[in-house]
Amino acid sequence: MSKDYKNKEILIETNELNSILDNKNIRIVDCNVDLGYVDEGGYIIKSGKEGYLKTHIPNAVFLDLSHDLAAKDTHLSFMMPSEKEFEHHVGKVGISNNHEIILYSKGANYWATRLFLMFKAFGFKQCKVLNGGWDKWKAENRPVTDQLPKFNEEVFKSQLIPGEIIGKLDVIKLMNKEGTCLINALSPDLHSGKTFKKNYGRPGHISGSRNLFAQELINTEDMTFLESDKLKKKFTDIGVFESDQTVAYCGGGISATTNVFCLLLLGYKNVSLYDGSLTEWGPDHSLPMSTE
Repeated sequence: MSKDYKNKEILIETNELNSILDNKNIRIVDCNVDLGYVDEGGYIIKSGKEGYLKTHIPNAVFLDLSHDLAAKDTHLSFMMPSEKEFEHHVGKVGISNNHEIILYSKGANYWATRLFLMFKAFGFKQCKVLNGGWDKWKAENRPVTDQLPKFNEEVFKSQLIPGEIIGKLDVIKLMNKEGTCLINALSPDLHSGKTFKKNYGRPGHISGSRNLFAQELINTEDMTFLESDKLKKKFTDIGVFESDQTVAYCGGGISATTNVFCLLLLGYKNVSLYDGSLTEWGPDHSLPMSTE
């Protein structure tokens, strides 16, 4: 399937991973987070490590996006950590800059795409996402284990690349610049303001943004990404390819990583993730939002 994508190097299929499980040059990473939602808004966040310890892909290590790889100097969840924090936790599980990294998570796999974009933003290029993630792997009855791999701690070095994962001030500059396309990856009802989550501050979307629900980019039967031509149509319909720069956002910078990753699959380069998304933007009443 992945052969149709212009940038197929960032994706790996389950059968291919199955054939290289014992390759010492790769590091497989389970990065799942168990995320629940409170009806009135807000998240119930639980590390996926408990599930990992029970069962995972053989030789997989675990990286914790909910705590270890999240910034500690903000009230917002899942924000980009410092380079030092990232290097420490990645190296600690046995990953060096010489390894090829393969990421997976459960469900729509957006924890894997989130971590992929973080590695990319920190200057690391040898990274792939497992197409279909844990769900497809399990559905195909591929090997799983509760045995933990024994890797020595490694040195991992990173260098932050500006413009990959961006903040509120960057979005303000870009939204007023001709040729910028803002994509809201939340559901149509959240985009229109028909429904509302309290932690987003206000109903609706960042003024001027277009809506492409992240879940529409995934084949629900096996959690793989849509085929290339279907993805192209989704993004063409909202005018992405006519823009010079695209910024994707959602509620907290997680599901929008699916939109960013899919654009990268298609070979579109000028795309950024707004890290704080509506959890940061909405409560700031000085910033424009719309329900139209």
